Amino acid sequence: MKIIRILLLSVFIALTSISGASTPLIINTSHRTVTSLNGHWNYIIDQYENGYYNYRYQPMDRDPGYENNHGAYFNDYVQQKKTELIEYNFSNSPTLRVPGSWNAQEEELFWYEGTIWYRKRFDYSKKDENNRVFLYFGAINYEAHIYLNGHKVGRHVGGFTPFNFEITDLLKEKENRLVVKVDNKRKKEAVPTLNTDWFNYGGITRDVKLVETSPTFIQDYHLQLGKGSMNEVSGFIQLNGDDLQQEISIEIPELKIETTVNTNKTGKAPVNFELKNATLWSPDNPKLYDVYLTLNDNCLIDKIGFRNIETNGSDILLNGEKVFLRGISIHEENGTRGDRACNAEDARMILGRAKELNCNFVRLAHYPHNEYMIKTAEEMGIMVWSEIPVYWTIDWNNPETYKNASQQLEDIINRDKNRANVIIWSVANETPVSDARTKFLTSLIDKARSMDKVRFISAALEKHTISRNPYVVSIEDPFAQYVDVLSFNQYIGWYDGLPDLCNQTTWTIKFEKPVIISEFGGGALFGFHADKNTRWSEEFQEDLYVQNLKMLEKIPKLSGMTPWILSDFRSPRRMLPYIQDGWNRKGVFSENGEKKKAFYVLKKYYTKKEQEF
Repeated sequence: MKIIRILLLSVFIALTSISGASTPLIINTSHRTVTSLNGHWNYIIDQYENGYYNYRYQPMDRDPGYENNHGAYFNDYVQQKKTELIEYNFSNSPTLRVPGSWNAQEEELFWYEGTIWYRKRFDYSKKDENNRVFLYFGAINYEAHIYLNGHKVGRHVGGFTPFNFEITDLLKEKENRLVVKVDNKRKKEAVPTLNTDWFNYGGITRDVKLVETSPTFIQDYHLQLGKGSMNEVSGFIQLNGDDLQQEISIEIPELKIETTVNTNKTGKAPVNFELKNATLWSPDNPKLYDVYLTLNDNCLIDKIGFRNIETNGSDILLNGEKVFLRGISIHEENGTRGDRACNAEDARMILGRAKELNCNFVRLAHYPHNEYMIKTAEEMGIMVWSEIPVYWTIDWNNPETYKNASQQLEDIINRDKNRANVIIWSVANETPVSDARTKFLTSLIDKARSMDKVRFISAALEKHTISRNPYVVSIEDPFAQYVDVLSFNQYIGWYDGLPDLCNQTTWTIKFEKPVIISEFGGGALFGFHADKNTRWSEEFQEDLYVQNLKMLEKIPKLSGMTPWILSDFRSPRRMLPYIQDGWNRKGVFSENGEKKKAFYVLKKYYTKKEQEF
């Protein structure tokens, strides 16, 4: 059998040293000095991971003698000698669009799960020779190893959160070579684990950029109303660099607010100031203010909204007023393109459908969505439930699995903590009850509350029956006592009986907390019409929504819902010929944006709820 060696990659890894340590997340990159590395990248398929492991299956980035052992090399910039054995060549390899999944771009890669190597060549000149440069990825699914100019920059695990590395000392003005090993194989110990109900898109699925900063810069900040306050901003500013004890000015010109803070020797300063005469952010008036943070001559701008979110018994209060969350669940997918949603245009299209439903709230399931979705929702006046992919069965007893989940939670809170529309951090979906699972999830709650004392913590739980009576439904989950908002999924009329079962079902909720129905619904193929008793017809789905809404309205603590789901989405679990064909059909829109009959039922209900609140 022919022994395949990816010689270019071998050199990268054989000469590797960890030159750029992972750095804390730089937030608000869109308002910094950035250079996009989006575009077309050369790629090499490496199903057997020959570019990473030698023929003894030893990782070559831990084996500096690999080059000497094999006596081979590959220089990407000069013509090779005729005697050299070259079996792979990035420059002559095809390209993939970044951001984007490989599954949606090449037919031969549609079902591919494994490793692909990406290569990008670029030149770069710093604005100032003293400045620093960071390599920022919006997300890579799932495990990434990053190499620049023959040096290993770092590794990241997790498919939906941003990360960055400092590369100041590795950059050249000409012919930089950025290589990324991307592996989307599903693993038992991963987050999510092996079994999900969405498509495992692989690749560099979000923006890639170079972020240039001054030697000492504002890396992080948190500016939101404090817990229980309508007019007191609290938070912090964090510097990164060597000169950490400095004065920083904060200005909100529209409100005539000017104040300063002084950082301590760790570069951190607490922030507290009064927010006078401000219009608070709400779905009816999604007001955002230009906020200026200035360090020396460097000004960082953000558009920030301020709002108060609290619970009072079983009510949710936004800015002191009771609100009903008219929601819908959403996957991060552009169904027309059959790919991950990854840009502002995708966000406007997806959230525009939610606005057509008269939604003021969306559940971004089942993983952190891209930053365009969060910011566009904020501008459009849509509140957000943000979730990490602790989904179904996770390896609850594995410390590395918990570390992974905790890091994803930390990353998404760091990225979005200044967004007024994010009101719920969700730590799980439909997880089976056990002591190990409850300990795992309560530890995640502790982590979230240590970082954010204002927003609600929740999880999509599952319903239970009382005393085996199928007509009396409750939530018998020990984890329910720890959440701020009680949320659960139920599929009466689809997986559980037929829609008329809704008429026989009663609910008893023992917790004095707001209740959100985080999922309900059923499938329908757009354009398939029959009577309401025929599964997969639009009429069946329409009746299911009618019956469920009547039933759920009787829950006295009901404060909102996010039916499953906005649009049909790809899933390898859903293969029924001529109906599903690889798509989960529970959307009230088709993947192409066509409205099913259930859309009108839900919109009518939400119009009524809007008038009531």
